[in-house]
Amino acid sequence: MDDSTKTETDNIIRPDTSPPPVQTVPETQPEPHEPSKPETPVTPPQQPPQKENYRGVITTVLLFVAAILIAFLLTTFVFQQYAVDGPSMESTLHNGDRLVVVKMAKTWSDITGHPFVPARGNIIIFNESGLYNASGVAEKQLVKRVIGLPSERIVINAGVITIFNKQNPNGFDPDKTMPYGKNIPFTSGNIDETIPAGDVFVCGDNRPDSLDSRYFGPVPLKSIVGTVDLRIYPFNSLKVF
Repeated sequence: MDDSTKTETDNIIRPDTSPPPVQTVPETQPEPHEPSKPETPVTPPQQPPQKENYRGVITTVLLFVAAILIAFLLTTFVFQQYAVDGPSMESTLHNGDRLVVVKMAKTWSDITGHPFVPARGNIIIFNESGLYNASGVAEKQLVKRVIGLPSERIVINAGVITIFNKQNPNGFDPDKTMPYGKNIPFTSGNIDETIPAGDVFVCGDNRPDSLDSRYFGPVPLKSIVGTVDLRIYPFNSLKVF
C-alpha cells in the first residue's frame, strides 16, 4: 500500500453508534421557602393638631407685625410717598403728582447730630411751623424749592431775587443761574434780610400763587422732612430731580 492510500485511511472518522452513558442525578427535595415578613413602618410621633394650629397662628402674627414694623421704619427714616396738593410748584409739579421723598440724609444728620442743609435748588418737604397736633406730629407739610442757604443775605426787589454770600459778594440771581429758573414767573415782594444760620429760604416755582418764605419767613432746618427725588405719577411724566 502506497503512502497516499494510507493517508486517506487515517483521516476517515466513523460515527459512534454505541448509546451514550446515562448520568443519574440524585433527587433532592427543595427546601421550604418561608415568605418574608413585611417590615412594619415606624410612625413618627405626631404633634397634637391643636399645638400645630397655635404655632401657625403665632408665625402668621409675627410676620404681620414684622411687615408693619419694616414699613414704619422705611417711611419714617428712609423714604416716603407724597401727593401734591395745590398749584404752588407749577409748572414743575402739578396737583395730584405722586412723589418719592428721600429721608436718608436727614436721618443720618439726626443720628450724627449735624444739621441737614439741602442744596440750593432742591425741592424739599417740610413741616409748617406751629401746626402740630397733640402728639407732636405736623398737621401740614409743604413742598417748596430752596432758594437761600443759611447765613446768606437775600434781597427781593422789582421781581428779582439776589443772593449775597462769601462766594458772590456782589450777588447773583439763582433763578437765572440754575436749571429750574427757565419757567419762573415774576417774583413779588420787597425783602432784604439775612437768613438765620439754622434756616433756609424757600419759594414755590409758581411765585404769584405760592405761600412761602416771602410771607412766613425762613424755614428751620429741623423742620425739613426730606428732599423730593422722584416723581412716579403720572407715569408719562416720570422724572428724577
